[in-house]
Amino acid sequence: MPVSYNRLLKQKHGLGSLPVFFLSLCTLQGALMILWLGYAVGNLGLLGSIGMVALAHAITIPTAMAFSEIATNQKVEGGGEYFIISRSFGITIGVPIGIMLYMAQTLLTALYLMSFSRAFQPFFDYLLASPLNIYVYDYRVASIPAFVLLSLLLLRFGSEVLIKILYLAVPLMLFGYGLFLASPPTYRSELLLSELTQRITNPMHFFSVLALCFPMFGGITAGLGFSKKLREPRYSLPRGIIGAAVVGFLLYIVFIFKLYMIASPNELVSNPLVMADKTPFGIEMIVVLGTVSMLSAAGSFLMASRTLQALAADRVLPNLIWDRWLSRMNRNDVNNPLPTHAIQVTAILVLIALIYDNMPYMLEGVSILLCLTFGSICLISFLEHFAADPAYRPVFRTRWYISLAGALVCIFVMINVNLRLSLLSLVFMVFTYLVVSRYQHRKQGLSTIFQGVIFQLSRTLQIFLQKVRKEPEAEHWRPSIICISTHSFDRVSAFQFLRWISYKYGFGTYIHLIEGYLSKETHRQSKECYKQLIQISDATHSNVYIDTLVSPSATAAISQVIQLPGISGKENNVIMFEFSKSNPEGLESIAANFQLVRATDFDAIVLGSSDRNFGYHSEIDIWITSNDYENASLMILLGYIILGHPEWSNASIKIFAIYPEDELVEQKQNLMELINSGRLPISPGNIELIPQKENVDTKTIINQKSKRADLTIIGIRSEAVKHSGEAVFMGYDGIGDVLFVNTKNMKSLR
Repeated sequence: MPVSYNRLLKQKHGLGSLPVFFLSLCTLQGALMILWLGYAVGNLGLLGSIGMVALAHAITIPTAMAFSEIATNQKVEGGGEYFIISRSFGITIGVPIGIMLYMAQTLLTALYLMSFSRAFQPFFDYLLASPLNIYVYDYRVASIPAFVLLSLLLLRFGSEVLIKILYLAVPLMLFGYGLFLASPPTYRSELLLSELTQRITNPMHFFSVLALCFPMFGGITAGLGFSKKLREPRYSLPRGIIGAAVVGFLLYIVFIFKLYMIASPNELVSNPLVMADKTPFGIEMIVVLGTVSMLSAAGSFLMASRTLQALAADRVLPNLIWDRWLSRMNRNDVNNPLPTHAIQVTAILVLIALIYDNMPYMLEGVSILLCLTFGSICLISFLEHFAADPAYRPVFRTRWYISLAGALVCIFVMINVNLRLSLLSLVFMVFTYLVVSRYQHRKQGLSTIFQGVIFQLSRTLQIFLQKVRKEPEAEHWRPSIICISTHSFDRVSAFQFLRWISYKYGFGTYIHLIEGYLSKETHRQSKECYKQLIQISDATHSNVYIDTLVSPSATAAISQVIQLPGISGKENNVIMFEFSKSNPEGLESIAANFQLVRATDFDAIVLGSSDRNFGYHSEIDIWITSNDYENASLMILLGYIILGHPEWSNASIKIFAIYPEDELVEQKQNLMELINSGRLPISPGNIELIPQKENVDTKTIINQKSKRADLTIIGIRSEAVKHSGEAVFMGYDGIGDVLFVNTKNMKSLR
């Protein structure tokens, strides 16, 4: 019982869906339609006009659905479209769209008032034909006084004026349009296939006509003017706006057919009031024109003022004094506060447009502004679908492909209507976004949406890669290296190496290890280290994925890391260790944990860094011996992957092969076959075969031959590490940085 009583009380306060529906429909089917739809039919013919209406509604219907979705995601307050957009997607996105909206709403107010003045044409004709013989040559004698009166009414009564005009306009419009549709055809009695494309002799281009007519479709969101007065805006807004869009589309088709039947193309183009002239009691249509013009003008004027007030309230103007002045509301009427200062500023701009009084130019400008605004809304709605933000939970949901289609059609129309003006408007919009992004503290913007989109795209791709992993890994191998280090801030060689690997062909994950047990202190320390590593990554423009790990020992850390899923979408396949040759602290731990890595399917590489820090990035030496031939393919692949980085672009690779004397000829033939087949892209002159002598240690040869190399890559066997431990990595003091490589499986060089 209490629930029903509360619901009854709720129903008594606030408006339902019908005011939203009728205000949007009256604006859609209002003054601009009466004046310009016949002009479009005369220039484009029946089929062309239907195509124009269909193209326009391919924008307005997706926009209506996108607006309805955004509006039902939160509590809707004053500010209309701007408030809804800025509170859903952030100030940085809302401000550029809000400014475009404000400009369009201001110009639309002027256009509706110009349309109102055209309703006086029969009266002007009467004065000219009367004994007084008064010739009125300027429509501004009607539009400017009407606007002054409208401004005073809005300042006095606020949005109540809209409701009162709406109560008058809807019955008049229904009656007048009913008379028009019921009138008998006076030009054609039937439609012939040969006449479906009939139009004037020298018609305007399709998109030129669309530029003049598109503003009459732009009133689709006029119902948002009632957003603060609605009982349940989450339900009333989508029902009213989408209902008006669908009904409006059907009525446009009916009106086009009727206009085609009642007048010739020449008469449709030359007579803006043809609908009144062809209707019994045509004065009714003149009254309809005047009434819906004032209704549309009042709605646009109030929406423009509230948009400006909301922009100022968000402190987006460059001067704080202007912000405070424009955002001030008149609180004399608690139930209907008015943005009086914003109304005054908007009134001045509308007055300037009325004095200019050039409808065709203003119609084209409004068309571009509306397309840019509607396209932005549709695009944001499309991105929001892929971002899948848990905080974005609208009651009404459109479909992503509908929003995408609306955005693409907007771009198509803008390009064809006026490309130069479209680009200028877009540049201004982007410039506004960048400026607001610099000084706004509330940073939610496009980056937030794109982060969500990228997250969803990455998630989808990772799952896809996991499911289609059918090819043998060795045939299509690429490195996904994960490095563990406790010396991230002492030496940078390991991070540098990962940066080169991750530049183009591979993927690198760098984990800074904090030895200890997880606690509040170690957690805080890990966060600080993470921030520092991110700064280093940004400064070096790396593609390395950064993370930190708290673990009681290196062995425990390796066990955890080995089982981590691959961030890149493919599983990690290489574990990387690092040590300093001058201070080999931790080398014993590396040797001890080497077999742990070998127990898995991971390849292992160990970087021994020197004070040279990779020298001049000009030479990479690769050493192949008969004992570690399986490592050769991975060593060569890593060498060429490093050369793909711009810092190594001028470097060369030298391959040294140490074999017993009786195998030299055979191994040379094998290497030449690899070169000739293109599997080993190296000059034969960069290969040197060295006979293995019993009394000469391999390390001695490497120290002599590679003392000038910037990076030396050497293969190692797991058995040698198992038996000799850290001694395997020692004894290379005569050369610079060394990369020790051990592969689980031989890789393909094709």
